[in-house]
Amino acid sequence: MGKIFSFGEIVEAYDIKVLNEREIRASAGIMFLFAIISFLNSWLVGNFLYTKIFVVVFMVDFFIRIFINPKYAPSLIIARLMVRNQQVEYVGAPQKRFAWLIGFVLAVVMFYLIVINNVIGPLNLFVCLTCLVLLFFEAAFGICLGCMIYNLFHKEKAKFCPGNSCTVNQREPIQKIGVMQFAIIAVSAFFLYGVWNSTLIHKSYAKPIELMDKNTNLEIINKDCVPPQWAINIGHAEKWKLHHGCK
Repeated sequence: MGKIFSFGEIVEAYDIKVLNEREIRASAGIMFLFAIISFLNSWLVGNFLYTKIFVVVFMVDFFIRIFINPKYAPSLIIARLMVRNQQVEYVGAPQKRFAWLIGFVLAVVMFYLIVINNVIGPLNLFVCLTCLVLLFFEAAFGICLGCMIYNLFHKEKAKFCPGNSCTVNQREPIQKIGVMQFAIIAVSAFFLYGVWNSTLIHKSYAKPIELMDKNTNLEIINKDCVPPQWAINIGHAEKWKLHHGCK
């Protein structure tokens, strides 16, 4: 029974229980993919069904990770299958449990708001974006933001962090960024800003807002610019018009 209800693995040469960081990052990537799909369906289409499904799956998956055993969490099982041919990278289990607890709390909040009470508002948006940021940093950069918060509340700091980031004090030459590279980033940002404000880019989204009735000489609203009922219901009418070039 003890083997079922456990958190982390005992590995020789490590004085604390550990987990495989490659599996964790892969799992975060899987979760992020479905999280962004559900988020975009809610934000752009007004369909909250996928968000509700994802919240339930996310909450159950993290419950299994924290209170039963990470090796039985569906997303981590799939992740293990995907990266099973890669070399293991061990990381400390305590900080990961704390980080996942943050994710679980966010999932419970979303479950209460959107699944049980069908609440739609800025609080949902904030919680969703927080989850997306946490998952993205873990999957893309191997940076566990929750683990950083762990260090703020525990005297014994996190051990065995991804890429040995807990112990690395000096960067290798290949890791350093020079003036030229910073300049390239600045030029890229300026270029992106120029593209964003380009007349050609915005022109492709332009739509006629009004048409003139030649017989009555009255202005009538183009039907393409009338927000659907779901957008009106969630207070999304003006943003819908903006997305469709009606403002």
